[in-house]
Amino acid sequence: MKIKYIALSALMFGTTACKDFLTTEPTDFLNPGAYYKTKEHLEFSRAGVYDILGSGGLYGTYAQYLLGWDGDAAYMNRATLTAGPWNYFYSTADPYNAGTWSALWQGVNRANVLLANVDKNPEIDQAYRDKVRGEVYFLRGYYYFLLVQYYGGVPIKTEPTASVEDVNQARNTDKEVYDLILSDMEKAEALVPDITDLGFGGAVSKSAVRGLLARVNLKMAGFPLKDESRYAEAKKWAKMVIDDTKANHAMNPNYPKIFMNLAGDVYDIKESIFEVEFFGNGLDNYSETGNQGWINGPASAATSATGRADSYMSITAKFYNIFEPGDARKFWNIAHFAYVSNSSVNGAKTVSNLPATETAKYGLRPAKWRREYEAVQPKSPQRTPQNVPILRFTDVLLMYAEAENALNGPTPEVVEILNNIRWRGWSKGVKAITVTNGGTGYTTAPEVVISAGNGSNAEAVAVVSGGKVTAVNLKRDATGVNFYQEGVYTSVPTVTIQGAGGTGATAEATIYTPEDAKLPAAQTATKASFHKAIMDERMRELTGEALRKADLIRWGVFLEVCQDMGNTAQQDSPGQFYVKYFTNVSEKDLLMPIPAAEMTVNTSMVQNKGW
Repeated sequence: MKIKYIALSALMFGTTACKDFLTTEPTDFLNPGAYYKTKEHLEFSRAGVYDILGSGGLYGTYAQYLLGWDGDAAYMNRATLTAGPWNYFYSTADPYNAGTWSALWQGVNRANVLLANVDKNPEIDQAYRDKVRGEVYFLRGYYYFLLVQYYGGVPIKTEPTASVEDVNQARNTDKEVYDLILSDMEKAEALVPDITDLGFGGAVSKSAVRGLLARVNLKMAGFPLKDESRYAEAKKWAKMVIDDTKANHAMNPNYPKIFMNLAGDVYDIKESIFEVEFFGNGLDNYSETGNQGWINGPASAATSATGRADSYMSITAKFYNIFEPGDARKFWNIAHFAYVSNSSVNGAKTVSNLPATETAKYGLRPAKWRREYEAVQPKSPQRTPQNVPILRFTDVLLMYAEAENALNGPTPEVVEILNNIRWRGWSKGVKAITVTNGGTGYTTAPEVVISAGNGSNAEAVAVVSGGKVTAVNLKRDATGVNFYQEGVYTSVPTVTIQGAGGTGATAEATIYTPEDAKLPAAQTATKASFHKAIMDERMRELTGEALRKADLIRWGVFLEVCQDMGNTAQQDSPGQFYVKYFTNVSEKDLLMPIPAAEMTVNTSMVQNKGW
């Protein structure tokens, strides 16, 4: 089921204009007195509030540049696109920044209009009106959360825009905005349905509200408010998601499957709690498509059946190196293949070798969002129907662990949570095959048979030199899901070497176990060391989900991390254009600028420091 985010701007919300950032009323506004009389009216208005999530100003396009291409994991790989929020060379007139600001304020105003009119007709079922009220309270709170995170304290508006003359409103403090967010979301929590009653993650549920309340409180505990009393609240809300026996949330046991599902219109409400809906291919009137996979996935030519992907993002060597041996998330998140340009076969790949130098790592593309798993055919050349996750259960677990660690240190409970997250993403297959006897008389490479072991699918090839088997190497995984075709095993399989005219060669396999995925003792010894482990784990697990910059800022390390990343990039790749994308970051970039158009319209607005 897809919730259609119908943008009824010409009906109840009006068209947008250059002044439509915060307080402008459009001239073609439909009188609310003549609307909101039926359940269908409320349903259309509700969809219009949701519609902002998938708009071009937010997760449809612009937020991918502002919120997802930041920090130290990836960078804009187009040397010709020299100015923009993605590399911190931009001004208050930047259209991407202005577009996101505008979209968020449209969302706030749409929510205000609906909240003011949801009870216009008391004959509409009370339970339905309350559900809509709860969804819209949450969405208003979420739009304000994005505003205050990235722009700081903004004017609080809880009533619909009434006049084009009502344009001057001063900023509220960060704390006042957060108080509104908490109030809106806590009111929503009592009104919205359980996620199991919905059956999908594209609408607001109790799990979504509780998980986002954990995120809001964690942000309040960090920079700039540094209200450490919020750790207890973050822990409380995250624990409510974890302990909800009706929702029964759980990590998807297969990490790549999470993102295959998001691409293929498959809901997994145990893992993916709240996601932005995209659907269609632009060939009909009921499409709302985005950039996921086209702009931040592996490159694919327009001539490929996989679907065109221009791939404007590349990874950093730091991101490549943060994964430990055995962590299979590395090879799902980083492309070690290229889609075949002229192939008529969806997903056809040419696999590539591991990068030989640090410089080569900066040329690799992210691979979490892959167009080959899209279900909609034919594929649009520049837009995709892939849903964008806002909240996953694994994120809730990590937030709970972070809050608990801040309160009580690395308790056994939260150490186990991190170890379980790591093991979920770990290889379950063959770790290595060691030749124990090279044998004699081999004229060519003999056949390698891997059998038994309560598992399957590992494949390997033998290497022969001087008539002896000198090595047995796992084959590459042609699907690109893993790097090697290592299979899945719960016990050690048997390796048999046969044929090719020789005799006597033997080999033994080892497999990965949960012990391999456990954090080293040094990382669980203190509150500080465990916090660092959580920071690294969030980078591995949640890359490409528009959370990294917000994390680095609330931890108070954004400027330091960006400068360190720039220095490292300069050492790895001297003189490359992307080095300055990190070193250009300064204190002003802790917040984005209030757009110039808003500063012109609202004379009571004060610009952010440094802009």
